[in-house]
Amino acid sequence: MKTKRDKTTETTGSIHHVDEAAVIRKLSLSSIIGNTLLSGFKIFAGIAGHSGAMISDAIHSFSDVLTTFIALIGVKLSQKDADKDHPYGHERLECVAALFLGLVLMVTGLGVGKVGVENIVSGHYETLTIPGGIALVAAVVSIVGKEAMYWYTRYYAKLINSAAFMADAWHHRSDTLSSIGSFLGIAGAMLGFPVMDSIASVVICLFILKVAYDIMKDAVVKMLDTSCGEEYEANIRACVEEQQEVRGIDALRTRMFGNRVYIDMEIAVDGDKSLNESHEIAERVHNELESRFKDVKHIMIHVNPAVEAVTTGEGQ
Repeated sequence: MKTKRDKTTETTGSIHHVDEAAVIRKLSLSSIIGNTLLSGFKIFAGIAGHSGAMISDAIHSFSDVLTTFIALIGVKLSQKDADKDHPYGHERLECVAALFLGLVLMVTGLGVGKVGVENIVSGHYETLTIPGGIALVAAVVSIVGKEAMYWYTRYYAKLINSAAFMADAWHHRSDTLSSIGSFLGIAGAMLGFPVMDSIASVVICLFILKVAYDIMKDAVVKMLDTSCGEEYEANIRACVEEQQEVRGIDALRTRMFGNRVYIDMEIAVDGDKSLNESHEIAERVHNELESRFKDVKHIMIHVNPAVEAVTTGEGQ
């Protein structure tokens, strides 16, 4: 059984081979450097500008450095070759990493929401500190920077079909939302409405929790051998039925194994074919499916003799 390390993407008139290891290194390095610099600047701005919201936002950004390391470890572990104890490979470890990232997002969201609710319920808005202008500048820099990191990570996560790095991309997006909340809160406080900081924090909490739920749901689905869906299976059927000497498909089952797909299929061929001829047909179908569906890791094809319809005439 071979594991695909270099992925191929097709574009109009050309085929590009993606060096997955290089993409992973690039994503990890850019995320770690970007978040470290950004969180450092925001901590400075929060302290200099007397903004508790900006300091919290800085801590949130710094948590991305940790989650990037987790994503990197998850992807690396999932690429390990099959062994005696794990004959089907280690792809599900990436789902575990994505699940953990989702939990980190959920805890972060609940933390942001808890502080916001406590401030709103207390009613002592006059005690909240009015931040300085540097905190507002830091919020704008954070919004632009984190949104850029989201699109950058999302693009490459899709390119290598990585659930863990897609989760990391959404963590960047959650930081964008957090920074928007910081911007609104700081601006509102500077305009004389300090409670806006807490209201925005609660709204951001709901967005973060929704993203966390989606990430964890996707990870769990891929860990439970869930079917790839009717549309995916319909495309498989269309591909197989195009192959010469295939009389039909008797059974088709698909399942997601991490970010890979497993296919079990029974096809019908002429029963008068020799074993070697039937095997060649099955091998041709196998190769065609692997060629068209790049996320397929394993295909098992069983060959059945085609059952011919028997017609009887009147009087017989």
